[in-house]
Amino acid sequence: MKKIMFCGGGSAGHVIPNVAVIEQLEKEYDVSYIGTDGIEKNICESKDIRFYEFEAVKFRRGKFLCNLAIPFKLFKSIRYAGDILDKVKPDLLFCKGGYVCIPPAFAASKRGIPVITHESDISAGLANKIIAKKCRKVLTTFPSTAQKFKNGEYTGSPMRECLFRRDRATARKFLGVDDKPVLIVFGGGSGSRIINENLRKIVFEICKKYNVIHLCGKGNLTETNINGYKQIEFADDMGAVYACADAAIARCGSNSANELLALKIPTLFIPLENSASRGDQLKNAEYFHSLGLCRVLSEKSLDPMKLKAEIYSLMNDEKLKAALALSEIKCGNDNIVKAIKSNLV
Repeated sequence: MKKIMFCGGGSAGHVIPNVAVIEQLEKEYDVSYIGTDGIEKNICESKDIRFYEFEAVKFRRGKFLCNLAIPFKLFKSIRYAGDILDKVKPDLLFCKGGYVCIPPAFAASKRGIPVITHESDISAGLANKIIAKKCRKVLTTFPSTAQKFKNGEYTGSPMRECLFRRDRATARKFLGVDDKPVLIVFGGGSGSRIINENLRKIVFEICKKYNVIHLCGKGNLTETNINGYKQIEFADDMGAVYACADAAIARCGSNSANELLALKIPTLFIPLENSASRGDQLKNAEYFHSLGLCRVLSEKSLDPMKLKAEIYSLMNDEKLKAALALSEIKCGNDNIVKAIKSNLV
């Protein structure tokens, strides 16, 4: 049985897409995962995915002195990753971006192991830029991104199949919402303080017409008795949340954005705009908006009154709903699996 090793970490956005691809391949191939003692380890353990741990070095934006030791630490990380590859002997390494991928990609390339990576955003991340020449293919979520690499190939975004097989009535019953339209609101895996604060200032008014399911992030619950307002720290079953939704408010990370649009959920994106971001969410949102597939509200312009007005407009935007109905954004799993199989040794 051929062996495929997956890599990617630092955030759930690098790990969950890998899990989606693993679920497509695990019955046909021997799959495993290489990563750090971070979120990727926790997710893999919860999914019973065989996991190999090593230490990876992270580049810190805007912190020159912290980055001076990176070459020495990187060499050490590459050696550790190489030891794991020598033990497992995978036939292919599949990377999903993030700093965790750099050492295994270099180590695999040195050993003649085929490497494929996938880039989620329109603007390629630093890790994928670094390892691109070590890869057979750089697969991409967006068509224009593939054109930036000599070995680029547009495949679409990996998505969990379970998101597309949920019954709406069952999901609404499971989450305890009534027959009013449902607005879901989330700001990434850890929540968004600015979205949470602005939503809570208007949620009483919003719930007069709509149900609100608010994924507020761990440790961000507040006491409330507003009828129709349901808070969840973190959803283990996003398929049920999506199945309930008549509309959504979200950041514009590529994975969740593509899921929302593939599921035809009218969405108001509020892309992340702080110094810790390279601006990828803004570019993602601009792209989708240019296709008429979403509404966008600048984080810098966000206040309770603007958010309330946008929610009412979103729920009644028939032009947006019609555009989504015709959209060709869909799950890219089949294209990604095809690329993996065609590059196995």
